[in-house]
Amino acid sequence: MKSSSPGRLTIGVSILLGFFALYAVAATGGYHLLKKYPFGAVEDSTREYFDFLTVDSSARRVYLTHGTEVKVIDADDGALIGNVTGLKHNHGLALANEFGRGFITDDGQVIIFDLKTLKVIAKAKAGSDADGVIYDATSKRVFAMNGDNNSTTVIDAKNGIVVGTIDMGGHPEFAVADGKGTVYDNIGDKNEVVAIDSRTLKIKSRWPVVPSCTPTALAMDREHRRLFIGGRGPKLLEVMDADNGRVIQTFPIADRVDTNVYEPETGLIFSSTRDGTIHIFHEDSPDKFSMAETVKTEFGAKTMGLDTKTHNLFLDTADFGPAPALSPSRPQPNPVAIPGTFRVLVYGR
Repeated sequence: MKSSSPGRLTIGVSILLGFFALYAVAATGGYHLLKKYPFGAVEDSTREYFDFLTVDSSARRVYLTHGTEVKVIDADDGALIGNVTGLKHNHGLALANEFGRGFITDDGQVIIFDLKTLKVIAKAKAGSDADGVIYDATSKRVFAMNGDNNSTTVIDAKNGIVVGTIDMGGHPEFAVADGKGTVYDNIGDKNEVVAIDSRTLKIKSRWPVVPSCTPTALAMDREHRRLFIGGRGPKLLEVMDADNGRVIQTFPIADRVDTNVYEPETGLIFSSTRDGTIHIFHEDSPDKFSMAETVKTEFGAKTMGLDTKTHNLFLDTADFGPAPALSPSRPQPNPVAIPGTFRVLVYGR
């Protein structure tokens, strides 16, 4: 065989290096917009409103709370599967797949629907401003956070019966369950995180969020017992030890965070904010975290869900008009979403 010349060898090495460089970029490239799914206005409403979204990766569904309905779309192609209708003003949604039921917070009540038919099958009374809601698989209970009532309504997921109400001592925000019988919740107006025994419904601990940051969004690394708290004022992501309340690390983030998500497979923490930014952090170790990436999305895209199968992020937003004029009842008016412009954004690598 004729030996290769030095020039050809150099070219070959260069091609190989180029290939590996491209592979590395593809493997570690940044998050970017993959898909956009537009949806029309709600038929029986003149107001454009949307809130939490919930991704069911195993069933390949995404649930979108949208004014007086919940849209259910296919997680792979965005096709509309169906709607849960007849709602008043819904906010959050939790899934209890083992009972084939979903739970929607809606204007002072929790709407219970069948996951197969999407038909409403029951209603449970909650407090006014029932907002965030989660299902705790350990106790088989649903926890609905009632902002104006400073309470949490607890519902048996199997039979839909209210089994208790917890006095939270402040305005509850989003919550997470650790899978071992504890539910954690942010208390926004008290700058606290509370730990609730999901079986006895007693508050076990109250920990201050330091520095005070009006905590709203919350996610958890269950394995390493770390809470990820998103605050709005000052605007921070805080990492807290879930066993003793010790604040481990803080990072600045953009305005009006609404959702935090943790992905165990990659060790990434995602925070989405109203100004149209996703902040991405990495868990280098349980006691050390670093900023990984900042992704620009669209204004209003502050609610987010993670598809654990594809690692894609789902967010929703709309076009916005100017904020209404200042008034005694609206000292800080927000821009108003324009009906018929609601859409879902999918980001991935």
